[in-house]
Amino acid sequence: MIFLYLFITFFEIGLFGFGGGYGMLSLIHNETVEHWHWLSNSEFTDIVAISQMTPGPIGINSATYCGYSAVINAGYSTPMAILGSATATFALVLPSLILMILISKMFIKYMHNQMVESVFQGLRPAVVGLLAAATLLLCSADNFSSPKEDLWQFIVSCFLFASAFIGVMFVKINPIRMICYCAIAGLILLY
Repeated sequence: MIFLYLFITFFEIGLFGFGGGYGMLSLIHNETVEHWHWLSNSEFTDIVAISQMTPGPIGINSATYCGYSAVINAGYSTPMAILGSATATFALVLPSLILMILISKMFIKYMHNQMVESVFQGLRPAVVGLLAAATLLLCSADNFSSPKEDLWQFIVSCFLFASAFIGVMFVKINPIRMICYCAIAGLILLY
């Protein structure tokens, strides 16, 4: 039964997840952690970190890992978890595949239509909102600790966050290089 729920859940996320993988993160979190309780906040944070470091789009990587973890957490075996992984990934990609096939010819024909341009102008703020929600979702005590729990970890986490933001946005450091720098700094400063 979990496979059907995985398919429906990730199909809906794929259908309404505008803004790419980062825009989908808040939807994935809401469904897998808040609604279905397949994952804990900590597990979801780990999945996002792994998804960012592995090749491929973060939304698809997250769906793959979430499908696997949800089935394992439900008590199934590893082969069944691999099937859960494939189910979530396929369900996430399917709406985009269907929509791209249906829309591709129509979009080329009508892309300069005022109504089509208005729809895309309306979607832009929604995409920004989804990306902001994903950012705020990851700014949790699981990632940053809190001053009450562990002041040193909180300070280091905030410093690494600010350094990464400034390094990527203003100094124009390659994001992959920045991930490596932050990982090394986190290992040194937190252990």
